Amino acid sequence: MSQYVVEMTNIEKQFGKVRAVTNGQFNLKKGELHSLIGENGAGKSTMMKLLFGMYPIDSGEIKVNDAVIANNSPSIAISHGIGMVHQEFMLVNELTVLENIILGFEPMKGSRIDFEKARSTVQEYIDKYNMDVQMDKRIDQISVGEAQRVEIIKVLARGADIIILDEPTGVLTPQEVRKLFEVLQNLLNDGKSIIFISHKLNEVMEISDRISVMRRGEYIGTVNKAETNEKELANMMVGREVFLDIDKCATKAGDRVLEVKNIWTSGEKELSKIRNVSFDVRAGEIVGIAGVDGNGQSELAEAIAGLRKVESGSILLDHEDITNKSPKEIRLKGFAHIPEDRNKMGVNKADTVANNLAACSLDETQYKKLNFILNESAILENAKQKVEKFDIRPTDPKIRVSTMSGGNMQKVVVAREVSLAQKFLLASQPTRGIDIGAIEAIRNILQDAKAKGVGVLLISTELEEVLSLSDRIIVLYEGKVAGIMNAEEANEDNLGVLMLGGKLEDTAKGGSH
Repeated sequence: MSQYVVEMTNIEKQFGKVRAVTNGQFNLKKGELHSLIGENGAGKSTMMKLLFGMYPIDSGEIKVNDAVIANNSPSIAISHGIGMVHQEFMLVNELTVLENIILGFEPMKGSRIDFEKARSTVQEYIDKYNMDVQMDKRIDQISVGEAQRVEIIKVLARGADIIILDEPTGVLTPQEVRKLFEVLQNLLNDGKSIIFISHKLNEVMEISDRISVMRRGEYIGTVNKAETNEKELANMMVGREVFLDIDKCATKAGDRVLEVKNIWTSGEKELSKIRNVSFDVRAGEIVGIAGVDGNGQSELAEAIAGLRKVESGSILLDHEDITNKSPKEIRLKGFAHIPEDRNKMGVNKADTVANNLAACSLDETQYKKLNFILNESAILENAKQKVEKFDIRPTDPKIRVSTMSGGNMQKVVVAREVSLAQKFLLASQPTRGIDIGAIEAIRNILQDAKAKGVGVLLISTELEEVLSLSDRIIVLYEGKVAGIMNAEEANEDNLGVLMLGGKLEDTAKGGSH
Protein backbone atom coordinates (compact mmCIF):
# COMPACT_ATOMS: atom_id res chain seq x y z
CA MET A 1 0.00 0.00 0.00
CA SER A 2 1.49 3.35 -1.07
CA GLN A 3 1.85 6.24 1.37
CA TYR A 4 0.30 8.49 -1.30
CA VAL A 5 -3.39 9.08 -2.08
CA VAL A 6 -2.37 10.65 -5.43
CA GLU A 7 0.61 9.73 -7.63
CA MET A 8 1.25 11.41 -10.98
CA THR A 9 4.38 10.17 -12.75
CA ASN A 10 6.03 11.07 -16.07
CA ILE A 11 3.03 13.10 -17.21
CA GLU A 12 3.15 14.54 -20.74
CA LYS A 13 0.57 16.90 -22.26
CA GLN A 14 0.70 18.79 -25.53
CA PHE A 15 -1.85 21.21 -27.03
CA GLY A 16 -1.11 21.50 -30.75
CA LYS A 17 2.56 22.42 -30.97
CA VAL A 18 2.70 23.69 -27.36
CA ARG A 19 4.16 21.34 -24.75
CA ALA A 20 2.14 22.26 -21.66
CA VAL A 21 3.60 19.58 -19.37
CA THR A 22 6.83 17.61 -19.76
CA ASN A 23 8.00 15.09 -17.16
CA GLY A 24 5.19 16.07 -14.81
CA GLN A 25 5.55 14.61 -11.30
CA PHE A 26 3.29 15.10 -8.28
CA ASN A 27 2.17 13.13 -5.24
CA LEU A 28 -0.05 13.80 -2.24
CA LYS A 29 -0.18 12.19 1.20
CA LYS A 30 -3.37 11.67 3.18
CA GLY A 31 -4.09 14.61 5.47
CA GLU A 32 -1.47 16.96 4.03
CA LEU A 33 -1.62 20.24 2.14
CA HIS A 34 0.77 20.06 -0.80
CA SER A 35 1.23 23.30 -2.74
CA LEU A 36 2.03 23.38 -6.46
CA ILE A 37 3.69 26.63 -7.49
CA GLY A 38 5.19 28.17 -10.60
CA GLU A 39 5.02 31.18 -12.87
CA ASN A 40 2.09 31.77 -15.20
CA GLY A 41 2.27 29.16 -17.94
CA ALA A 42 4.42 26.81 -15.83
CA GLY A 43 1.86 24.02 -16.24
CA LYS A 44 0.58 23.78 -12.67
CA SER A 45 -3.12 24.31 -13.46
CA THR A 46 -2.82 21.98 -16.46
CA MET A 47 -1.37 19.26 -14.22
CA MET A 48 -4.31 19.48 -11.85
CA LYS A 49 -6.87 19.61 -14.68
CA LEU A 50 -5.31 16.37 -15.91
CA LEU A 51 -5.79 14.89 -12.43
CA PHE A 52 -9.42 16.05 -12.42
CA GLY A 53 -9.98 14.55 -15.88
CA MET A 54 -10.66 17.81 -17.71
CA TYR A 55 -8.03 16.83 -20.32
CA PRO A 56 -6.69 13.37 -21.22
CA ILE A 57 -2.99 12.80 -20.56
CA ASP A 58 -0.79 12.03 -23.59
CA SER A 59 1.43 9.69 -21.58
CA GLY A 60 2.37 8.90 -18.00
CA GLU A 61 0.34 7.45 -15.14
CA ILE A 62 -2.18 8.73 -12.60
CA LYS A 63 -2.93 6.65 -9.49
CA VAL A 64 -5.50 7.51 -6.82
CA ASN A 65 -5.44 5.40 -3.65
CA ASP A 66 -3.28 2.83 -5.50
CA ALA A 67 -5.76 2.50 -8.39
CA VAL A 68 -4.51 3.41 -11.87
CA ILE A 69 -6.93 5.90 -13.49
CA ALA A 70 -7.22 5.35 -17.24
CA ASN A 71 -9.45 7.39 -19.59
CA ASN A 72 -10.00 9.93 -16.84
CA SER A 73 -12.92 12.38 -16.81
CA PRO A 74 -14.43 14.69 -14.15
CA SER A 75 -17.12 12.12 -13.33
CA ILE A 76 -14.47 9.39 -12.90
CA ALA A 77 -12.32 11.74 -10.79
CA ILE A 78 -15.33 12.55 -8.58
CA SER A 79 -16.05 8.83 -8.18
CA HIS A 80 -12.49 8.45 -6.86
CA GLY A 81 -13.04 11.20 -4.27
CA ILE A 82 -11.40 14.11 -6.12
CA GLY A 83 -12.99 17.57 -6.17
CA MET A 84 -11.71 20.76 -7.79
CA VAL A 85 -12.49 24.38 -6.90
CA HIS A 86 -11.63 26.39 -10.01
CA GLN A 87 -10.20 29.90 -10.16
CA GLU A 88 -13.43 31.04 -11.85
CA PHE A 89 -16.30 29.91 -9.64
CA MET A 90 -18.88 27.70 -11.33
CA LEU A 91 -21.99 28.97 -9.55
CA VAL A 92 -25.37 30.13 -10.86
CA ASN A 93 -25.94 33.67 -9.58
CA GLU A 94 -29.75 33.46 -9.72
CA LEU A 95 -29.94 30.32 -7.55
CA THR A 96 -29.58 30.14 -3.79
CA VAL A 97 -26.53 28.76 -2.03
CA LEU A 98 -28.41 25.54 -1.20
CA GLU A 99 -29.66 25.11 -4.78
CA ASN A 100 -26.12 25.57 -6.14
CA ILE A 101 -24.65 23.00 -3.76
CA ILE A 102 -27.11 20.24 -4.71
CA LEU A 103 -27.38 21.14 -8.42
CA GLY A 104 -27.05 17.93 -10.44
CA PHE A 105 -26.88 15.80 -7.27
CA GLU A 106 -30.31 16.58 -5.80
CA PRO A 107 -31.57 14.19 -3.08
CA MET A 108 -35.02 13.01 -4.09
CA LYS A 109 -38.15 12.10 -2.15
CA GLY A 110 -40.32 10.35 -4.67
CA SER A 111 -40.49 12.63 -7.69
CA ARG A 112 -39.55 15.78 -5.73
CA ILE A 113 -36.29 17.24 -4.46
CA ASP A 114 -35.89 16.53 -0.74
CA PHE A 115 -34.86 20.03 0.35
CA GLU A 116 -35.17 19.12 4.03
CA LYS A 117 -32.54 16.39 3.66
CA ALA A 118 -30.35 18.65 1.51
CA ARG A 119 -30.51 21.44 4.10
CA SER A 120 -29.64 19.04 6.91
CA THR A 121 -26.65 17.62 5.01
CA VAL A 122 -25.27 21.05 4.06
CA GLN A 123 -25.72 22.30 7.63
CA GLU A 124 -23.53 19.41 8.81
CA TYR A 125 -20.70 20.60 6.57
CA ILE A 126 -21.16 24.21 7.71
CA ASP A 127 -20.99 23.21 11.38
CA LYS A 128 -18.23 20.62 11.03
CA TYR A 129 -15.77 22.86 9.18
CA ASN A 130 -16.96 26.27 10.47
CA MET A 131 -17.87 27.41 6.94
CA ASP A 132 -20.05 30.45 7.74
CA VAL A 133 -22.40 30.10 4.75
CA GLN A 134 -26.00 31.37 4.42
CA MET A 135 -28.01 28.74 2.56
CA ASP A 136 -31.03 30.85 1.56
CA LYS A 137 -29.18 33.77 -0.04
CA ARG A 138 -28.68 33.94 -3.80
CA ILE A 139 -25.10 33.72 -5.03
CA ASP A 140 -25.23 37.32 -6.26
CA GLN A 141 -26.01 38.44 -2.69
CA ILE A 142 -22.94 36.91 -0.98
CA SER A 143 -19.27 37.88 -0.77
CA VAL A 144 -16.53 36.33 -2.90
CA GLY A 145 -15.13 34.56 0.17
CA GLU A 146 -18.51 33.03 0.97
CA ALA A 147 -18.95 31.95 -2.67
CA GLN A 148 -15.64 30.12 -2.43
CA ARG A 149 -16.80 28.29 0.70
CA VAL A 150 -19.94 27.30 -1.23
CA GLU A 151 -17.69 25.75 -3.90
CA ILE A 152 -15.80 23.80 -1.20
CA ILE A 153 -19.07 22.47 0.27
CA LYS A 154 -20.13 21.48 -3.27
CA VAL A 155 -17.10 19.22 -3.70
CA LEU A 156 -17.48 17.82 -0.18
CA ALA A 157 -21.14 17.02 -0.85
CA ARG A 158 -20.01 14.99 -3.88
CA GLY A 159 -17.77 12.89 -1.65
CA ALA A 160 -14.38 14.56 -2.11
CA ASP A 161 -11.53 13.52 0.19
CA ILE A 162 -8.94 15.08 -2.15
CA ILE A 163 -9.57 18.77 -2.85
CA ILE A 164 -7.78 20.80 -5.53
CA LEU A 165 -7.82 24.58 -5.06
CA ASP A 166 -6.68 26.60 -8.12
CA GLU A 167 -5.33 30.05 -7.10
CA PRO A 168 -7.92 30.26 -4.30
CA THR A 169 -6.78 33.57 -2.78
CA GLY A 170 -6.56 35.63 -5.97
CA VAL A 171 -9.79 37.58 -5.36
CA LEU A 172 -9.93 37.51 -1.55
CA THR A 173 -9.25 40.23 1.01
CA PRO A 174 -6.66 39.46 3.75
CA GLN A 175 -9.50 38.73 6.19
CA GLU A 176 -11.12 36.31 3.73
CA VAL A 177 -7.76 34.60 3.17
CA ARG A 178 -7.44 34.00 6.91
CA LYS A 179 -10.97 32.59 7.02
CA LEU A 180 -10.14 30.27 4.10
CA PHE A 181 -6.99 29.05 5.85
CA GLU A 182 -9.03 28.27 8.98
CA VAL A 183 -11.46 26.20 6.87
CA LEU A 184 -8.56 24.38 5.18
CA GLN A 185 -7.02 23.53 8.56
CA ASN A 186 -10.37 22.12 9.72
CA LEU A 187 -10.51 19.96 6.57
CA LEU A 188 -6.95 18.71 7.16
CA ASN A 189 -7.77 17.90 10.79
CA ASP A 190 -10.61 15.74 9.46
CA GLY A 191 -8.23 13.75 7.25
CA LYS A 192 -8.91 15.50 3.94
CA SER A 193 -5.96 15.97 1.55
CA ILE A 194 -5.52 19.32 -0.22
CA ILE A 195 -3.66 20.47 -3.34
CA PHE A 196 -3.09 24.24 -3.27
CA ILE A 197 -2.12 25.90 -6.57
CA SER A 198 -0.64 29.37 -6.07
CA HIS A 199 2.03 31.90 -6.99
CA LYS A 200 1.86 33.77 -3.64
CA LEU A 201 4.93 32.54 -1.80
CA ASN A 202 4.06 34.06 1.58
CA GLU A 203 0.75 32.16 1.61
CA VAL A 204 2.37 28.95 0.41
CA MET A 205 4.90 29.18 3.24
CA GLU A 206 2.13 29.72 5.77
CA ILE A 207 -0.23 26.90 4.81
CA SER A 208 1.81 24.10 3.17
CA ASP A 209 3.30 20.86 4.40
CA ARG A 210 5.23 20.27 1.16
CA ILE A 211 5.77 22.42 -1.92
CA SER A 212 6.38 21.31 -5.52
CA VAL A 213 7.69 23.69 -8.19
CA MET A 214 7.13 23.68 -11.96
CA ARG A 215 8.92 25.85 -14.52
CA ARG A 216 8.03 26.07 -18.21
CA GLY A 217 5.95 22.92 -18.06
CA GLU A 218 8.58 20.83 -16.28
CA TYR A 219 8.80 19.49 -12.75
CA ILE A 220 11.69 21.16 -10.88
CA GLY A 221 11.47 19.61 -7.43
CA THR A 222 9.63 19.13 -4.13
CA VAL A 223 10.69 20.56 -0.75
CA ASN A 224 9.38 20.42 2.79
CA LYS A 225 8.15 23.80 3.99
CA ALA A 226 10.36 23.60 7.09
CA GLU A 227 13.46 23.23 4.90
CA THR A 228 12.96 26.15 2.49
CA ASN A 229 12.12 29.86 2.29
CA GLU A 230 10.50 32.34 -0.11
CA LYS A 231 13.81 33.35 -1.67
CA GLU A 232 14.73 29.74 -2.49
CA LEU A 233 11.25 29.02 -3.89
CA ALA A 234 11.41 32.11 -6.12
CA ASN A 235 14.78 30.95 -7.41
CA MET A 236 13.33 27.52 -8.23
CA MET A 237 10.36 29.12 -10.03
CA VAL A 238 12.41 31.50 -12.17
CA GLY A 239 15.82 29.84 -12.38
CA ARG A 240 17.65 32.82 -10.87
CA GLU A 241 17.63 35.05 -7.80
CA VAL A 242 14.65 37.42 -7.65
CA PHE A 243 14.27 40.65 -5.64
CA LEU A 244 10.64 41.66 -5.13
CA ASP A 245 11.28 43.63 -1.93
CA ILE A 246 12.27 46.91 -3.53
CA ASP A 247 13.34 49.96 -1.57
CA LYS A 248 10.74 52.64 -2.12
CA CYS A 249 12.59 55.64 -3.54
CA ALA A 250 12.13 58.81 -1.51
CA THR A 251 10.91 61.79 -3.53
CA LYS A 252 9.19 65.02 -2.60
CA ALA A 253 5.72 65.17 -4.10
CA GLY A 254 5.29 68.18 -6.40
CA ASP A 255 2.28 69.88 -7.93
CA ARG A 256 -0.96 68.06 -8.66
CA VAL A 257 -0.77 66.40 -12.07
CA LEU A 258 -4.13 64.63 -11.86
CA GLU A 259 -7.28 65.83 -10.10
CA VAL A 260 -10.40 63.69 -10.06
CA LYS A 261 -13.36 65.70 -8.77
CA ASN A 262 -16.68 64.13 -7.79
CA ILE A 263 -16.94 61.91 -10.87
CA TRP A 264 -19.80 59.53 -11.63
CA THR A 265 -19.76 56.91 -14.41
CA SER A 266 -21.74 53.91 -15.58
CA GLY A 267 -20.47 50.45 -14.62
CA GLU A 268 -20.26 46.96 -16.07
CA LYS A 269 -22.15 45.86 -12.96
CA GLU A 270 -24.27 47.80 -10.47
CA LEU A 271 -21.53 47.52 -7.83
CA SER A 272 -18.80 48.84 -10.15
CA LYS A 273 -20.41 52.18 -11.05
CA ILE A 274 -18.16 55.06 -10.04
CA ARG A 275 -20.03 57.17 -7.49
CA ASN A 276 -18.78 60.62 -6.51
CA VAL A 277 -15.06 59.71 -6.49
CA SER A 278 -12.46 62.41 -5.73
CA PHE A 279 -8.68 62.24 -5.27
CA ASP A 280 -5.45 63.66 -6.68
CA VAL A 281 -2.01 62.46 -7.78
CA ARG A 282 1.08 64.65 -7.48
CA ALA A 283 4.27 64.74 -9.49
CA GLY A 284 6.85 62.30 -8.13
CA GLU A 285 4.47 60.07 -6.18
CA ILE A 286 2.71 56.77 -6.67
CA VAL A 287 -0.90 56.63 -5.54
CA GLY A 288 -2.26 53.09 -5.28
CA ILE A 289 -5.85 52.02 -5.80
CA ALA A 290 -6.71 48.91 -3.76
CA GLY A 291 -9.91 46.88 -3.73
CA VAL A 292 -11.40 43.50 -4.53
CA ASP A 293 -11.63 43.11 -8.31
CA GLY A 294 -14.93 44.39 -9.71
CA ASN A 295 -15.42 47.34 -7.37
CA GLY A 296 -14.98 50.02 -10.03
CA GLN A 297 -11.25 49.88 -10.75
CA SER A 298 -11.72 49.22 -14.48
CA GLU A 299 -14.40 51.89 -14.84
CA LEU A 300 -12.26 54.48 -13.05
CA ALA A 301 -9.26 53.75 -15.28
CA GLU A 302 -11.39 53.96 -18.43
CA ALA A 303 -12.93 57.28 -17.35
CA ILE A 304 -9.51 58.83 -16.73
CA ALA A 305 -8.16 57.51 -20.05
CA GLY A 306 -11.10 58.83 -22.08
CA LEU A 307 -12.47 55.34 -22.75
CA ARG A 308 -15.67 55.68 -20.66
CA LYS A 309 -18.04 58.63 -20.48
CA VAL A 310 -17.98 60.65 -17.28
CA GLU A 311 -21.62 61.41 -16.41
CA SER A 312 -20.82 64.22 -13.96
CA GLY A 313 -17.78 65.63 -12.23
CA SER A 314 -14.44 66.53 -13.81
CA ILE A 315 -10.91 65.21 -14.43
CA LEU A 316 -7.98 67.61 -14.69
CA LEU A 317 -4.53 66.76 -16.06
CA ASP A 318 -1.90 69.34 -15.16
CA HIS A 319 -4.76 71.77 -14.27
CA GLU A 320 -6.41 71.36 -17.68
CA ASP A 321 -9.86 69.80 -17.98
CA ILE A 322 -9.69 66.51 -19.91
CA THR A 323 -13.16 65.24 -18.98
CA ASN A 324 -14.60 63.19 -21.85
CA LYS A 325 -11.76 64.15 -24.20
CA SER A 326 -10.68 61.48 -26.69
CA PRO A 327 -7.81 59.14 -25.71
CA LYS A 328 -5.63 60.77 -28.39
CA GLU A 329 -6.30 64.28 -27.08
CA ILE A 330 -5.48 63.16 -23.54
CA ARG A 331 -2.24 61.47 -24.64
CA LEU A 332 -1.04 64.66 -26.33
CA LYS A 333 -1.06 66.34 -22.91
CA GLY A 334 1.62 64.04 -21.42
CA PHE A 335 -0.64 61.17 -20.35
CA ALA A 336 0.40 57.50 -20.70
CA HIS A 337 -1.61 54.37 -19.96
CA ILE A 338 -0.68 50.76 -19.22
CA PRO A 339 -4.08 49.07 -19.78
CA GLU A 340 -5.26 46.18 -17.61
CA ASP A 341 -5.66 43.83 -20.60
CA ARG A 342 -2.57 43.93 -22.81
CA ASN A 343 -4.13 41.55 -25.34
CA LYS A 344 -7.21 43.69 -26.00
CA MET A 345 -5.76 47.18 -25.57
CA GLY A 346 -1.98 47.06 -25.12
CA VAL A 347 -0.43 45.42 -28.16
CA ASN A 348 -1.07 44.47 -31.77
CA LYS A 349 0.10 40.88 -31.55
CA ALA A 350 0.28 40.44 -35.32
CA ASP A 351 2.76 43.32 -35.64
CA THR A 352 6.45 43.59 -34.76
CA VAL A 353 7.97 44.64 -31.45
CA ALA A 354 9.41 47.72 -33.18
CA ASN A 355 6.04 48.89 -34.50
CA ASN A 356 4.34 48.24 -31.16
CA LEU A 357 6.96 50.31 -29.34
CA ALA A 358 6.33 53.26 -31.67
CA ALA A 359 2.58 52.74 -32.04
CA CYS A 360 1.44 55.80 -30.09
CA SER A 361 3.99 58.16 -31.65
CA LEU A 362 3.77 57.54 -35.40
CA ASP A 363 2.46 61.08 -36.00
CA GLU A 364 5.73 62.52 -34.68
CA THR A 365 8.17 63.91 -37.23
CA GLN A 366 10.99 61.64 -36.06
CA TYR A 367 9.11 58.65 -37.49
CA LYS A 368 8.25 60.24 -40.85
CA LYS A 369 10.23 60.67 -44.06
CA LEU A 370 7.51 62.32 -46.08
CA ASN A 371 3.86 63.06 -45.30
CA PHE A 372 2.66 59.46 -45.36
CA ILE A 373 5.87 57.42 -45.41
CA LEU A 374 7.20 56.01 -42.15
CA ASN A 375 10.89 56.18 -41.32
CA GLU A 376 11.51 52.48 -40.70
CA SER A 377 15.11 52.98 -39.62
CA ALA A 378 14.05 55.50 -36.93
CA ILE A 379 11.33 53.10 -35.69
CA LEU A 380 13.89 50.28 -35.55
CA GLU A 381 16.47 52.41 -33.73
CA ASN A 382 13.87 53.47 -31.14
CA ALA A 383 12.99 49.79 -30.62
CA LYS A 384 16.63 48.71 -30.20
CA GLN A 385 17.11 51.33 -27.47
CA LYS A 386 13.96 50.30 -25.60
CA VAL A 387 14.62 46.58 -25.96
CA GLU A 388 18.01 47.07 -24.30
CA LYS A 389 16.83 49.55 -21.66
CA PHE A 390 13.81 47.51 -20.57
CA ASP A 391 15.41 44.05 -21.05
CA ILE A 392 12.81 42.82 -23.55
CA ARG A 393 13.39 39.28 -24.80
CA PRO A 394 13.97 38.04 -27.44
CA THR A 395 16.07 41.06 -28.34
CA ASP A 396 15.16 41.09 -32.05
CA PRO A 397 12.75 44.06 -32.56
CA LYS A 398 11.58 42.64 -35.89
CA ILE A 399 9.82 39.60 -34.41
CA ARG A 400 6.05 39.53 -34.02
CA VAL A 401 4.73 40.22 -30.54
CA SER A 402 2.59 37.06 -30.77
CA THR A 403 5.76 34.94 -30.44
CA MET A 404 6.68 36.44 -27.05
CA SER A 405 5.92 35.31 -23.50
CA GLY A 406 3.26 37.19 -21.55
CA GLY A 407 5.87 38.88 -19.37
CA ASN A 408 7.89 40.21 -22.30
CA MET A 409 4.71 41.26 -24.11
CA GLN A 410 3.86 43.30 -21.00
CA LYS A 411 7.37 44.79 -21.01
CA VAL A 412 6.71 46.07 -24.54
CA VAL A 413 3.60 47.88 -23.29
CA VAL A 414 5.38 49.21 -20.21
CA ALA A 415 8.45 50.34 -22.18
CA ARG A 416 6.31 52.28 -24.66
CA GLU A 417 4.04 53.90 -22.07
CA VAL A 418 6.69 54.80 -19.50
CA SER A 419 8.73 56.43 -22.26
CA LEU A 420 5.69 58.53 -23.21
CA ALA A 421 4.77 59.51 -19.64
CA GLN A 422 5.87 63.13 -19.50
CA LYS A 423 3.55 64.07 -16.62
CA PHE A 424 1.27 61.22 -15.64
CA LEU A 425 1.18 57.42 -15.92
CA LEU A 426 -1.93 55.32 -15.33
CA ALA A 427 -0.71 51.79 -14.58
CA SER A 428 -3.70 49.45 -14.45
CA GLN A 429 -2.90 45.90 -13.24
CA PRO A 430 0.68 46.28 -14.63
CA THR A 431 1.85 42.87 -13.37
CA ARG A 432 -1.33 40.81 -13.86
CA GLY A 433 -0.74 37.39 -15.41
CA ILE A 434 3.04 37.66 -15.74
CA ASP A 435 5.91 35.78 -14.18
CA ILE A 436 7.79 36.74 -11.05
CA GLY A 437 10.90 37.88 -12.96
CA ALA A 438 8.91 40.33 -15.10
CA ILE A 439 7.07 41.55 -11.99
CA GLU A 440 10.40 42.48 -10.44
CA ALA A 441 11.43 44.44 -13.56
CA ILE A 442 8.12 46.31 -13.94
CA ARG A 443 7.98 47.36 -10.29
CA ASN A 444 11.45 48.86 -10.64
CA ILE A 445 10.39 50.66 -13.83
CA LEU A 446 7.44 52.28 -12.00
CA GLN A 447 9.82 53.41 -9.25
CA ASP A 448 12.09 54.96 -11.87
CA ALA A 449 9.15 56.88 -13.40
CA LYS A 450 8.27 58.27 -9.98
CA ALA A 451 11.91 59.27 -9.38
CA LYS A 452 11.82 61.29 -12.62
CA GLY A 453 8.88 63.32 -11.36
CA VAL A 454 6.05 61.49 -13.12
CA GLY A 455 2.80 61.13 -11.17
CA VAL A 456 1.74 57.47 -11.15
CA LEU A 457 -1.71 56.05 -10.43
CA LEU A 458 -1.26 52.33 -9.73
CA ILE A 459 -4.39 50.17 -9.88
CA SER A 460 -3.72 46.63 -8.67
CA THR A 461 -5.65 43.82 -7.03
CA GLU A 462 -2.34 42.56 -5.57
CA LEU A 463 -2.38 44.18 -2.13
CA GLU A 464 1.28 43.42 -1.54
CA GLU A 465 2.13 45.34 -4.72
CA VAL A 466 0.07 48.36 -3.71
CA LEU A 467 1.68 48.41 -0.24
CA SER A 468 5.24 48.02 -1.52
CA LEU A 469 5.05 50.73 -4.22
CA SER A 470 2.56 53.36 -3.11
CA ASP A 471 3.06 56.61 -1.21
CA ARG A 472 -0.69 57.00 -0.64
CA ILE A 473 -3.40 54.36 -0.97
CA ILE A 474 -7.06 54.75 -1.94
CA VAL A 475 -9.48 51.89 -1.33
CA LEU A 476 -12.44 51.46 -3.69
CA TYR A 477 -15.53 49.62 -2.50
CA GLU A 478 -18.64 49.36 -4.67
CA GLY A 479 -17.46 52.27 -6.81
CA LYS A 480 -16.87 54.65 -3.90
CA VAL A 481 -13.78 55.77 -2.03
CA ALA A 482 -13.88 53.77 1.21
CA GLY A 483 -10.74 55.45 2.57
CA ILE A 484 -7.46 57.18 1.74
CA MET A 485 -4.33 56.80 3.84
CA ASN A 486 -0.60 57.34 3.74
CA ALA A 487 1.38 54.19 2.97
CA GLU A 488 3.12 54.18 6.36
CA GLU A 489 -0.29 53.93 8.08
CA ALA A 490 -1.55 51.16 5.81
CA ASN A 491 -1.30 47.42 6.31
CA GLU A 492 -3.15 44.35 5.09
CA ASP A 493 -5.51 44.43 8.06
CA ASN A 494 -6.80 47.99 7.85
CA LEU A 495 -6.91 47.96 4.06
CA GLY A 496 -8.76 44.64 4.16
CA VAL A 497 -11.44 46.12 6.44
CA LEU A 498 -12.01 48.95 3.94
CA MET A 499 -12.02 46.51 1.00
CA LEU A 500 -14.91 44.69 2.70
CA GLY A 501 -16.87 47.91 3.12
CA GLY A 502 -15.98 48.37 6.79
CA LYS A 503 -15.10 51.65 8.49
CA LEU A 504 -11.90 52.83 10.12
CA GLU A 505 -11.41 55.88 12.31
CA ASP A 506 -9.69 58.77 10.57
CA THR A 507 -9.31 57.04 7.18
CA ALA A 508 -9.29 60.44 5.49
CA LYS A 509 -5.90 61.20 7.03
CA GLY A 510 -3.29 61.31 4.29
CA GLY A 511 -5.83 62.20 1.60
CA SER A 512 -5.69 65.24 -0.68
CA HIS A 513 -2.98 67.69 0.26
